[in-house]
Amino acid sequence: MAAMYTERLMLRQLEPCDAEALELLIDDYEIASTTLNIPYPYPKGSAEAFIHRRLEAAQNGEGYTFAIINKEDLTFMGSIGMNLNQSHDRAELGYWLGKRYWNKGYVTEGVKRVTKYGFEELQLNKIHAAAMTKNPASSSVMTKAGMQYEGTFREHIRKWDQYVDIAYYAILREDYLKTAAAE
Repeated sequence: MAAMYTERLMLRQLEPCDAEALELLIDDYEIASTTLNIPYPYPKGSAEAFIHRRLEAAQNGEGYTFAIINKEDLTFMGSIGMNLNQSHDRAELGYWLGKRYWNKGYVTEGVKRVTKYGFEELQLNKIHAAAMTKNPASSSVMTKAGMQYEGTFREHIRKWDQYVDIAYYAILREDYLKTAAAE
């Protein structure tokens, strides 16, 4: 799969050479505390296995995980994952970014490009994502990327022995196409 580009980013499939940078950035309490599947502390050496699983998922057409790379200096900053449900032509997005890169619009920029890929290349009908309600920055990313709020599931997951509310957002193909045509 070829890399995708935005104004400031290169988005390419995660590669084994990303393992060290991934582990350095993701081993952060603040990142882990607002994501369902990122542990803290992040187990040393587990990034390689994660990357291998995501490469297998891509080979099987089950999903893709893109490294978020700063185009200017080629710095690894985080990732955006897309898990596909081919039976229903939809995908769920998930993302994280190293703390030093927060509040600069990088994730929104990347999510918009991955959304475009999902609708234009993969021919999806729906792309959805979820955020813990205690993470309003993630909800903001989704709305800036064109997703609409679909509802909150109260105490829907358990993170570190606490039940957490999850807000769901999505964008349909028809909404994406209307917005793309207007631009």
